[in-house]
Amino acid sequence: MTRNRDLRLLAAAIAVSAIGDWVALVSLVLRVHDMWRGFGVAALFISLWSPIVILAGHVGLLVDRLETRALAIAATLFQAAAAGAVAFAPGVAAVLVLTFALGIGAAVSQSAEFALLPLLAGSRPIARANGLVESMRGIGFTVGPLIGGAVAAAAGTRPALLIDAATFLVIAGVLASLPVRRQATVLRGAKPNAREGIALLFAEPTLAIAMTVGVVSLVFMSASIPGDVAFVTDVLDKGALALGGMLTVWAIGMVVASNTIPARLPQASLAFATVLAVAVQGFAKFLPPFWLVLPFMLCCYTVGGAAHGVKNTGFRTLIHQRVAPERHGRAFAAYNGLRNTAELVALAAGGALVALVGARGTLWLAGGVAGLTGVVGCIALATRPRDAPAPLSAEAPS
Repeated sequence: MTRNRDLRLLAAAIAVSAIGDWVALVSLVLRVHDMWRGFGVAALFISLWSPIVILAGHVGLLVDRLETRALAIAATLFQAAAAGAVAFAPGVAAVLVLTFALGIGAAVSQSAEFALLPLLAGSRPIARANGLVESMRGIGFTVGPLIGGAVAAAAGTRPALLIDAATFLVIAGVLASLPVRRQATVLRGAKPNAREGIALLFAEPTLAIAMTVGVVSLVFMSASIPGDVAFVTDVLDKGALALGGMLTVWAIGMVVASNTIPARLPQASLAFATVLAVAVQGFAKFLPPFWLVLPFMLCCYTVGGAAHGVKNTGFRTLIHQRVAPERHGRAFAAYNGLRNTAELVALAAGGALVALVGARGTLWLAGGVAGLTGVVGCIALATRPRDAPAPLSAEAPS
């Protein structure tokens, strides 16, 4: 019971932190757009996400080399300091440098939190624990932009960033209260490769298929986001209320499905269900341009959001199940790096795709390719011999 309480406490803190992140992000987007029109928003996201890509290998080694709870606390306090500093940054250059620092803290804290999760799950299946965390993060992503917009409109950027800094202090306090310890699993005398995390994600056949599908599809799914906005506003000729409704139903689908479906799946079927969710998510964006009716789009996006929740929870659970616990730091850092690489590629391509083929063409192309990628992955998994999760053995001291 204690472990379940600790897991729920951490999940709630992650929801609070996600709300704070979005409160800050909405305000920062508005601020850099005003300070550096045209390039400011793209530069902001690149500053925030690129550390997770650039430092993935080294972050993974750090998480596996140090006691993980203490490292997560230190990283979260670092993020609190960075968020507080951004609130008083005098210009766009300072904002981008401090946002890069926030990204460094996020790279460490996210990998450390997921490496700690099996210890907090206790007797609870790891899929259920991942689903709880994903659903709480989804709640934060749903509520955060609404609060962020209200705070930015009422009080401006500085209070929003100070709120974000306070949420990091909350999650640091929660981490400090947890009784679990994950001791160093890479000894200081060992010389593991910083790129080992990528190899871990592709060393096991089932996980390799799932990861390939996930990364390829994510590029197209993320590139479709500008198409979502253009489709609602330009093609359907709807306003902010419809756009908010689209985001809300997607988030509701994510929250409900991530906390209910993966935990009910047999372990042997999780990889197939995760890749199938990729296909469903893609086709949920592919279908609405065929029938230009807002309720149809909202129904499709509710299903797409549910598939998104199953997909996210499934990928993290597969890593927990199919990579040895002593290597979770490196595996999750590599996973986060791959995800953010895909996001950065999509950031550069999404706007250009809308300009080139229009909103409907973007959803057809991006959603269709993502859906077909999932279908190919399902066929690949269905036609190979079924295997059981077989994490690598513990690393021997050297």
